[in-house]
Amino acid sequence: MLLKRLVSTIVLVALTATAIIIKPLFIAVILFFTFCGLYEFFGMVERKGVPTYKYFGTIIGLIIPLSIAYKFELTKGWELLFIVLALIAIFILQISKKETTQAVFSISTTLFGVTYISWLFSFLVKIRLLPHGAALVGALIFITKISDIGAYLIGSPFGKHPLLPRISPKKSIEGLAGAVFFGILAALASNSFLPQRSIFSVVHLVFMGFSLSLLSQLGDLSESLIKRDCLSKDSSKLIPGIGGVLDLIDSLLFTGPVFYFYIYRIILA
Repeated sequence: MLLKRLVSTIVLVALTATAIIIKPLFIAVILFFTFCGLYEFFGMVERKGVPTYKYFGTIIGLIIPLSIAYKFELTKGWELLFIVLALIAIFILQISKKETTQAVFSISTTLFGVTYISWLFSFLVKIRLLPHGAALVGALIFITKISDIGAYLIGSPFGKHPLLPRISPKKSIEGLAGAVFFGILAALASNSFLPQRSIFSVVHLVFMGFSLSLLSQLGDLSESLIKRDCLSKDSSKLIPGIGGVLDLIDSLLFTGPVFYFYIYRIILA
């Protein structure tokens, strides 16, 4: 298992680094991960017995990052308007069905999947389109994943005090502290590859490392909550030694949007 995890990590690091540099490949990877994440999510909830509009939800979920990548906007915040239109369309689909059982679950779960996975993950595309976007995306992923590694390295051997055992028994307070410590170190180290005019002050870097590491752990716990409710250990077995795509991107679903607004509203304002 350790060897599989190591090989998968090396492949993923190489793929991510290449994709960040080559924008069309980056968009393709985002679309692939979005598709897989939605497929895994809808699969988990349907195995729990909740019907969803998975095909419609997946199509909508892919259109959101595509519209951002190609700057297709009818209005500012077009993706939010699109989600509203998708909700209306789902209601129409539900009304046209003969059965009305579990209508609330079907509608809300489908929309939640699109919002939770597609919309939140699409913020990586928004970051990539910012000035020096490649470096910024690299910094975001670097800080988030190093924070995850810190939680594992400290939590596994030294974790004595459970964080939220009813959601994730292996999570510990010591692991959370490790995530924050490694996250801050990663943020400080990321300053070395950020472009000269985008260099953050030490205060910005420490705050960014601290906040992103907490959000990373919250993202991991949130997906664990969904998996526990659906009685699933992993979202899938797609990535050897790691699990599913949703297991891979869960921490980025929360760090991406916050990082984007921090850069866009605070740093670049």
